[in-house]
Amino acid sequence: MTRADDPGVLKITRNNGTGEVAQPIDLAQRVRDLRKSRGWTLEQAATAAGLARSTLSKIENGQMSPTYDALKKLAQGLEITVPQLFTPPVQHPASGRMAVTRADEGTAQPTPTYDHRLLAGQLSQKKMLPYQALVRARDMADFGGWVRHGGEEFLYVLTGEIRLYTEFYAPIDMRRGDSAYYDASMGHNVISLSREDAQILWVTSLE
Repeated sequence: MTRADDPGVLKITRNNGTGEVAQPIDLAQRVRDLRKSRGWTLEQAATAAGLARSTLSKIENGQMSPTYDALKKLAQGLEITVPQLFTPPVQHPASGRMAVTRADEGTAQPTPTYDHRLLAGQLSQKKMLPYQALVRARDMADFGGWVRHGGEEFLYVLTGEIRLYTEFYAPIDMRRGDSAYYDASMGHNVISLSREDAQILWVTSLE
């Protein structure tokens, strides 16, 4: 009997229907890597999984073999399935994509409230949309309503002073170097408070 025929060997079936034998995996290292990839401390991961910190520490150090109940809690806390605990992470080869946008480059898209300049326009199928904006609006009345769209958004003030209005929060005044990260499906608008039009950097995730 070959190793592939051994009923005790875990097998992986890919989306294309092909199967392969999973290589043995160090569960302790796998759990540790999954926790660290999320930026969690032992305390945070243990709380998410509903386990004692000491229990998780022993699992990560190979000092105990977790029960199936503990494995289910771990998987649930890490938001994965139990089989994924025993499956090596898929290695995606580097695509080598890169785009450089010089200071005087970028695709201009002026609007009554913002002068947008799209960055990294050479790349198609981006996962995020970076653009610089000159904020011309000075009052909420300059907008026809809330701006909202899919994804999440990061805003960074480059020059001047702005006021960030959002649907569920009080307005926030921001100066050069300040930043905000928010759900872009929540209504949001930005106006300049400074004498000169403020400049901001926006990065929007594309869903």
